[in-house]
Amino acid sequence: MATTPFRHLASRITGDRARALDPEEERVLHKMNERLPISRDAADVADERSTIGDRLADRVAAVGGSWGFIIAFTCVLIGWMLLNSDVLTHWGHAFDPYPYIFLNLLLSTLAAIQAPVIMMSQNRQASKDRLAASLDYEVNLRTELEILRLHEKLDGAIAERLDQLLAARVDTAR
Repeated sequence: MATTPFRHLASRITGDRARALDPEEERVLHKMNERLPISRDAADVADERSTIGDRLADRVAAVGGSWGFIIAFTCVLIGWMLLNSDVLTHWGHAFDPYPYIFLNLLLSTLAAIQAPVIMMSQNRQASKDRLAASLDYEVNLRTELEILRLHEKLDGAIAERLDQLLAARVDTAR
């Protein structure tokens, strides 16, 4: 996949033998050999890998963890309590009078469903963070390898120039 100079260069940086390169290192060497860019957007890669359940969990967590949800939910709770305590009690039609047992059941059900969904979203975010770290590692490794390669080229050019200067000095001394 990658040529020997690239493997040698990678093994010098990573400290691994050429046969023991990680998949990320192999990918970097391949991209270097092909002269292709290595950087990718972690959010785009994560979105490509996400399932419908992942995206749904993210949306539920985004809505459930917002001030808009908290304010709207507080208004619904207060409205429920006022409706069942004052308004419908006057006509004897309160469907959930104080101590609001049905409301407690609904709140418990909501908490039982919402908590695992939010945990799924947090797990997905942790997965995105690991992916971003992996992609950052690939870019950093590529940068290190390219810099090392440039140093070797410069060192070779400087050594060649010094040889020319020494040869010219020897020729003028004769």
